[in-house]
Amino acid sequence: MSFRPDNPLIVQSDKTILLETANPRFEEARDALSGFAELVKSPEHIHTYRVSPLSLWNAAALGWHPDDVKDHLADLSKYELPQNVLSDIDEYMGRYGRLRLVREGDALFLESDDQTLLVEVCAQRAVQPFLAGALGERRVPVKPDERGFIKHALIRVGYPVEDLAGYMEGEPLEVELAQTMANGRPFGLRAYQVESVDAFHAGGTERGGSGVVVLPCGAGKTVVGIGAMSRVQAHTLILTTNVTALRQWRAEIIDKTSLTEEDVGEYSGDVKEIRPVTITTYQILTWRRKKTDDFAHFHLFNDANWGLIIYDEVHLLPAPVFRAVANLQSRRRLGLTATLVREDGKEEEVFSLIGPKKYDVPWRVLEKQGFVAEATCTEIRVPFRADEDRLAYATADQRQKYRLAATNEAKLGVVQRLADEHGEDRVLIIGQYLDQLGDLARLLQAPIITGETPQSERDVLYRQFRSGEVTRLVVSRVANFAVDLPDANVAIQVSGTFGSRQEEAQRLGRVLRPKESGDNSARFYTVVTRDSIEQDYSTRRQLFLTEQGYRYEIRTEG
Repeated sequence: MSFRPDNPLIVQSDKTILLETANPRFEEARDALSGFAELVKSPEHIHTYRVSPLSLWNAAALGWHPDDVKDHLADLSKYELPQNVLSDIDEYMGRYGRLRLVREGDALFLESDDQTLLVEVCAQRAVQPFLAGALGERRVPVKPDERGFIKHALIRVGYPVEDLAGYMEGEPLEVELAQTMANGRPFGLRAYQVESVDAFHAGGTERGGSGVVVLPCGAGKTVVGIGAMSRVQAHTLILTTNVTALRQWRAEIIDKTSLTEEDVGEYSGDVKEIRPVTITTYQILTWRRKKTDDFAHFHLFNDANWGLIIYDEVHLLPAPVFRAVANLQSRRRLGLTATLVREDGKEEEVFSLIGPKKYDVPWRVLEKQGFVAEATCTEIRVPFRADEDRLAYATADQRQKYRLAATNEAKLGVVQRLADEHGEDRVLIIGQYLDQLGDLARLLQAPIITGETPQSERDVLYRQFRSGEVTRLVVSRVANFAVDLPDANVAIQVSGTFGSRQEEAQRLGRVLRPKESGDNSARFYTVVTRDSIEQDYSTRRQLFLTEQGYRYEIRTEG
C-alpha cells in the first residue's frame, strides 16, 4: 500500500489517530472514521480520534470487516500504519461473534467453535456465576434467566457474545402503516428509515430483534419505532424521557398506523393504562418512595406479553433500568438515539443489554438530502460584566467557578440582541440555571418552561409556539429531549450541564427538524464566558457534533 505525505491522517501506535482539518480529504476521512473510531478532542487544526474495542465491535456489528477498516486507514494515512494497530483491529473485530448464545428448547448454551476460548472465558470469575453446568464440547450450559447478565459479563472480559437465542413472539397485534395522515398528506417511511427498520428486524430471524438505531434529532426516530412495530406485529412497550414525549409518541402512533386511541395506553403519574401498546417514562419506572424500597412500577415489564420494547433516547436509559433490561433478553428490544455517547460511561451496557448499533448515518448526510435542517453553529464568547465578577470567579472553587461563568450577567445583553436579530424567527432560549432563565424571560417578555411548570401548562405553551402565537420560549433542561417543535429555527444556549456532549447534540436537535416554510436553515448559538472553565467545557460539549461534521464559528464580544 502507498502512503502519501499529503494525506490527512496520522495513525499512532497508541491507537489514536490525528486528522488534519485543513486537508482537502478532511470530510472523507471524518466520515470514514465515524464508522469505527471515537472523537476525543477537536481543536481548530488537528482532531484526535481513538480506536477502542467497543468502537470496533460496533463496526463489526454494522457489517464492517477488519480489512475495510485497515484499507480506509491505509488509503488516508500519511505514514505506514503501526503493526500493533493492524493486529488489534484484526483481534478485536475478530472477537465479535466468536461466542454465541443459542437456545435448545428451554435450555440456553454458550457456544464457540474455539474450545480453548470457551475454556478461557469459563474460567473468568465474572462469568462463572451465570453458568449452569460443566463445560462440554464447544458449549457450556447457561442459566436461562441470566441471559443478560452473562452477556454483560462477557463484554467486560473482552468478548462480546452474539445472541442467537431468539425471542418470545409476544401477544399478536395487527399494526398497519397509514397511507395518509390526519392532515391529508401521504405517509410513508423514507429510504433510510426503511433501511434502519430492516437492519433491526433482519427478516424476523434471531440475528435481528435487538439493537440501536442512531439518527439525528428531527430525522424521524419515532417513525422508525412505528416501522418496527409494523414488522413485529405484537404488543409493544415504549419507554420515553418525559410525559411530553409520551404524548407525542401516542399521537404519532394513532396518526400513522391503523391503531386507535383504545389500543394505545399512557402509563404515567396521572394515568395507569395498560393497553396493547403502552407508553411510559423512565421517570415513573424509576420512582420509589424511599431509596431502600423496590421500584414500584417495574412490574410493568411483566404485566403483559410484550413482543417489542422500544427505548426512546436510549443513551439516557437510567442505571436502575439496566437490571430490568438484563431480565428482558427474550423480548425484542429497539433503542433509538441521536448519540450513543453516555456521560456515565455505560456504553458497554447498552451494547450488551439493548444490542449493538444496527444503523447509523452521519447527520450532515441527511442534511444534504434535505431531511434535517441545514444548521449553522456559532459560539459567542463574552467577558465578565465587571471586575468584581472576575475577582469572584478567580477566588471560587471549581464547581462555583462554572456556575459563576455560566450565569455571567453579560450574557443577557447578548441574548437580547440575538433575539432582536431573529425577530421574525421561532427562537428557543435554553439554559441550566433557573434564576438566569427567569431573568431572561422577564427581559425578553417570553414565557418560560421549567421542571416546575405543570404538564398542562407546558402542553399549552408548546402548542402556542408551534402555531406562532408565541415566537420566543425560554426553556430549561426539560426541553432537551423529545419535544417536537418543528418550526423552531433558532436556539440560543446560555448555560449547560458541564461538558455534556449528548446535551449539546439534543439541543441542536431542537432546531433540526425540516421546515415547512421552504427555508430549511437553522441557527444554533451557544453563549459562553471567555477565558473561563465554561469555555473549556464548551469545547468538550461540541465533540459529538464536530464528529458529525458541524463546525462552530467563534465570535468574541467585548
